[in-house]
Amino acid sequence: MYPYLRVLKTLITSRLNPAIRLNETGILRMRAGLMDIDNFGEINNGRQLTLMDLGRYDLAVRSGLLKIVTRNKWGLAIGGSSVRYRRRIPFLKCFEMRSRVVGHDGRWFYFLQELWCEDQICTSALIKGGMISKDGLIPAPEVLLELPGLEWNQDLPDWVQAWIEAESQRPWPHS
Repeated sequence: MYPYLRVLKTLITSRLNPAIRLNETGILRMRAGLMDIDNFGEINNGRQLTLMDLGRYDLAVRSGLLKIVTRNKWGLAIGGSSVRYRRRIPFLKCFEMRSRVVGHDGRWFYFLQELWCEDQICTSALIKGGMISKDGLIPAPEVLLELPGLEWNQDLPDWVQAWIEAESQRPWPHS
């Protein structure tokens, strides 16, 4: 089940936290709950991706991006992800989620999201996401124009660019 109550709590508490820029790191502190764990007593891999939605919501609220999305009647879309799971997060354990945008390729934004527990990284994900309208994906520079004072002129890290290139070679079935 999708964590609607956690989403609501995140949206409310994010408004109370200090504002950050889209290229800064947002941090959420959580505890592994009963609805998060699998039969091995740890946060399920799929649930980790769902919880990462909360980190992106927090970042969107605190950076002002969610206001822009709402005002323009846009939506949020995920176009891909790459995840590394390294350590388990057991039931009732507190952990920290760190979320930031590492850049864009002119179309998509690339989010780096990490789950940390006891000063050790447990999971790291690269998430390709963007804003959409009824006409399709909104180019990243157009979205950035809506965020006053944020100039984004840094290149994507090499490892992100390599992932994009690898994904472009991946076969995709024709419909």
